[in-house]
Amino acid sequence: MNIYLPIKLLVTLLLFCLSAIANAQTEIPKDSISKELNEVVVTQEKKTFTNSNGNIKIDVANSVYSSIPDPLDLLSRLPLVQVSSDRESISIVGKGNPLIYIDNQKAGMNDMNALAVADIKTIEIIQNPSSKYEAEGRAVILITRKLSKKDSFKTEISETASFKKHYNNYLGFNSNFKKGKLEWKANFNYNRRNPWENHSIAYQIPQADIVSEYDVTANSHIKQYVFGAGLFYKINEDDYFSVNINGKIHDDAFGIHTFTFNQNQNAVNNVFTFSDNLSSKNFINSFVNYARKLKSIDTKMFVGFQGSNFNQHLWSLVQNNFNETALKISQDRDQRFNVDVLSGRIDLEKKFKNEINWEYGGLYSAAKSKSDYDVFDYEKNENTSFDYHFKESNLAAYSQLSGKFKKVGFSVGLRVENTNVSGKYSTDTASLIDKNYTNLFPKAQLSFSIDSTKSINVDYSKSISRPNYSSLSMIGTYINPYFIYGSNINLGPTFMDVISTVFQYHDKSVKLTLYKNKNPIYQDFAFDNQNNVLTFTEKNFQKESGYNIEFTLPFTYKIWTNTNSLIFATNKIEDDLALFNSSKTYLYYYSNNTFKLPKEFTFVLSFWGVTKQKEGVFERNAKLIFDMSLAKKIGKNWNCTLSYNDIFRNTIYTERFTVNNISSRARYLVDANEISIALRYSFGKIKESEYKEKSVNDNESRIR
Repeated sequence: MNIYLPIKLLVTLLLFCLSAIANAQTEIPKDSISKELNEVVVTQEKKTFTNSNGNIKIDVANSVYSSIPDPLDLLSRLPLVQVSSDRESISIVGKGNPLIYIDNQKAGMNDMNALAVADIKTIEIIQNPSSKYEAEGRAVILITRKLSKKDSFKTEISETASFKKHYNNYLGFNSNFKKGKLEWKANFNYNRRNPWENHSIAYQIPQADIVSEYDVTANSHIKQYVFGAGLFYKINEDDYFSVNINGKIHDDAFGIHTFTFNQNQNAVNNVFTFSDNLSSKNFINSFVNYARKLKSIDTKMFVGFQGSNFNQHLWSLVQNNFNETALKISQDRDQRFNVDVLSGRIDLEKKFKNEINWEYGGLYSAAKSKSDYDVFDYEKNENTSFDYHFKESNLAAYSQLSGKFKKVGFSVGLRVENTNVSGKYSTDTASLIDKNYTNLFPKAQLSFSIDSTKSINVDYSKSISRPNYSSLSMIGTYINPYFIYGSNINLGPTFMDVISTVFQYHDKSVKLTLYKNKNPIYQDFAFDNQNNVLTFTEKNFQKESGYNIEFTLPFTYKIWTNTNSLIFATNKIEDDLALFNSSKTYLYYYSNNTFKLPKEFTFVLSFWGVTKQKEGVFERNAKLIFDMSLAKKIGKNWNCTLSYNDIFRNTIYTERFTVNNISSRARYLVDANEISIALRYSFGKIKESEYKEKSVNDNESRIR
């Protein structure tokens, strides 16, 4: 792409914004105002961001964020949320990987990718989840989907054209129908994505006298079909029944070009590696929910069942060219991964007259995965194949008591979880992995209301973070003859202890958090000295500890709404096999600036950044990312949004660390510089209904 094109487009966008502001502020002629008023409608402007005790809630449906076509891109633009460069994981600054909940059900990354943004009402970032949630994770991303309050039929069609290094296109269809107590909804999205990515790693292995460096570029051509359907039936004021299904079909054809320099003692090789790759990732998820009020014992009951399947197939044909000779076929790699997860949960809630609330329940989940590895090596003329089977079951029960005494609120909970894990090769009789452990996870919270504008909260929690299923597979990615991205079937859980306190004044808050993690998971190197191959994988480090001071500072002035998050963080990662450098405080900051202009224009300028991070073992670079967008509502049915993301092309990740006496320096370039235009057309009708849905309240969510 011409280097001047983004600058020209930026200038054009700014001129467009200034023109819109000028036109929007033009005086309206008096004779354009109707002399007869048949109806007066009083509306209250909804805030995009709200803050309660450090928990931030985002109104997606009524903001510019509803025009972002991809759910992960949406999350990456929210405060505190960080999406990894490979888009395979999400983290909360200072909290690690969060739990993801969609309505009342636990979800994962695949559920996020299969979710239609048009179906999202709100997203809440909960930093002190209660015992009702799984003990896994120190934070929760709670996604609430839309439900209609009136009889209606509404359909939205959206089209987004995205210009990065290559052209991307997103076409979406979302429809819902409500009649009386019954609501039906469906969505279908067709995405054509052409992402580009590049990364390089330089490393040294002193014990083998090896110095190596590679630079790899991948150009992908992705077809995605995202679909979903749901049925919601409100039996009466307190009871409902719902069935939902969603999924994603993902096909990817991509070529990988890798240039490698490798010096092994006195032997020097320059290698060009080319691989043809075909990948498919298919996911489907379905769940059934039933809520009922047991009037005989005055208790609310929620029962949910969920089933998910994810399967992946990766085929690669690898060719190598040593020292500018000729490309020769090296390997034919055929790998498959499949996982099935079934779960069921029951939650009960009883309120007493003296404002005491008792919540208790249980959950059972079972996962079964299979990895098929089949690789033919043309140079050795040999075939390697094996099947690896993995099983995990989790049984949990919890009880939580909360209430208020005068100005003091309290919540005390305990969760007990038993986990059973086994893994073995199909040809083996004995299990390679065999674990069975039971843990207690206490949580406690006290809140003090100083007056109507000020409050103090104190929290303690113990939680667990388990590795994802694909990390426990045997799938590997070939980079060059000397380097492989692999997995680690021996990964174990991370245990976390956290204590925090929050002071809130109106909608502003300051929060102090202290934490200590046992067996955190980070990157690792494993060197095979017989084949001179280095595998980049993950392992459990010994410990991690630190503290955060977090400020959430929103304010509004006339047409300008500003939300700021600042976190001063100190994080120290330690392990006997890793080189400890230094640990220093770094700053994360986020600012969203929304301008509500006349004629229904909305202009948003947001930026986030982080200073240089030194976290004991790891050292990462500073970043500053700017995004902006201009949205316009046209009539009753049309919405148009023009966006320019990563304006200054700063989405670059660098990382340095030394583990197992192997030092590395990595650099990742992410194709985030984007100009996009999104159009959304809505049609349908909404009419008054005699049926009143009084219980529709954001604060009444079963999971909070």
